[in-house]
Amino acid sequence: MSVELGVIMDPIDSIKPAKDSTLAMLIEAQARGWRLWYMEPGDLTLEGARVRARMRALTVRDDLRDWFTLGEERRAPLRELQAVLMRKDPPFDMDYVYSTYLLELAEDEGVLVVNRPAALRDTNEKLSIARFPQCAPPSLVSCDPAELRAFLAVHGDIIIKPLQAMGGESVFRVGASDPNLNVVLEIMTDRGRTLTMAQRYLPEIKDGDKRILLIDGEPVPYALARIPAEGETRANLAAGGRGVGRPLTERDRWICAQVGPELRRRGLIFVGLDVIGDYLTEINVTSPTCIRELDAQFGLNIAGLLMDRIEARLR
Repeated sequence: MSVELGVIMDPIDSIKPAKDSTLAMLIEAQARGWRLWYMEPGDLTLEGARVRARMRALTVRDDLRDWFTLGEERRAPLRELQAVLMRKDPPFDMDYVYSTYLLELAEDEGVLVVNRPAALRDTNEKLSIARFPQCAPPSLVSCDPAELRAFLAVHGDIIIKPLQAMGGESVFRVGASDPNLNVVLEIMTDRGRTLTMAQRYLPEIKDGDKRILLIDGEPVPYALARIPAEGETRANLAAGGRGVGRPLTERDRWICAQVGPELRRRGLIFVGLDVIGDYLTEINVTSPTCIRELDAQFGLNIAGLLMDRIEARLR
């Protein structure tokens, strides 16, 4: 099947090719004979009701020093593409939201956008666990430092994190006697003006923060457990965590069965669940990673499974 596939991402020359899941997707699509078109969010424009973009022909290679070539440039309606991968990393700010509005208009013209723009807007990666309370740890979202202190008093040891960031950015672990508690709450809530999330600290983090990938609601059978570096609370690979592949546990599969059908219904074709111990802590929908690590450890082709689902939807 011949497909014109666009990708919207951060600058391709800034990625880490050994770990980049978007690159894995593009390599697989190109191997199928699909034609690739590269865009960054600022390349999108809206004229009347028609979404156009500055797009450049893209060739990719599995080469750690020379992984892409940009070719001809054109300005064309997005509807000339059959599918678009929206792979822009957070922060999830208003510019990101505006991009989803434009992509939704392209979707109305028949373009398959992965993941669905409305679902990207509506499925905050931190807040969305509230729809599955049976899977989540004790959590509180508030901008009131007093409420956050009360939550800490109940649980004794908590994680505080922003709602719009990624990669472990601005994630704090605090205890009741932490001398930095007041300043952490001031910074994270912007002195009571910004919602932030607190979760009970899960000591199982020492065994890894598992990333489970779902493709159209179905889990890949292995997770990447991200083990925190020595002296570090955060397990994110971007924060120095070490990735160890593991088969899914029975509890992991139960969590996937709880959330997978709803995510698929929303049009979230490629999703990353974060699971610590027995608890779902985040649902990553903007630009989930860990394809390359799991492929390397278990001989998988996760991007191939994703392209199969995209191709099926296009048919």
